[in-house]
Amino acid sequence: MSELKSIAETEAEIVDDFSLFDTWEEKYEYIIDMGKRLPVLDDQYKKEENIIKGCQSTVWLTADYRDGRIYFSADSDAVIVKGLISMLIRVLSGHTPGEILNAKIDFINEIGMMQHLAQTRSNGLLSMIKQMKNYAIAYQAVSS
Repeated sequence: MSELKSIAETEAEIVDDFSLFDTWEEKYEYIIDMGKRLPVLDDQYKKEENIIKGCQSTVWLTADYRDGRIYFSADSDAVIVKGLISMLIRVLSGHTPGEILNAKIDFINEIGMMQHLAQTRSNGLLSMIKQMKNYAIAYQAVSS
């Protein structure tokens, strides 16, 4: 099994990936492609309590806590949003609650994402991050 990369290393990889594209059209295509590669979320998790509040689109997020680490699963009814949540999962999933809570999530600004999203989408992105950190707070409380 390969060694889990640090959150900062994964963020740097995403920034490098985005540097390969010249236009935002290409970057959006890449984001949509990442969303398409997100594992399908079982319908049993597509319920009201897993919907992230504050997102214009419907986004379902679940977290599984195993061996001191949090593993996220998600889906969305919007292709761009599905790509955004897949990036967050790539960065945060498999890490400890403390690592997730301390994560700066700088890659979003480094790739210029916030400047290229509509206000409602950037609010939704912040809501996704907040919900992932809320899971980390909850699991940290349970484990201590």
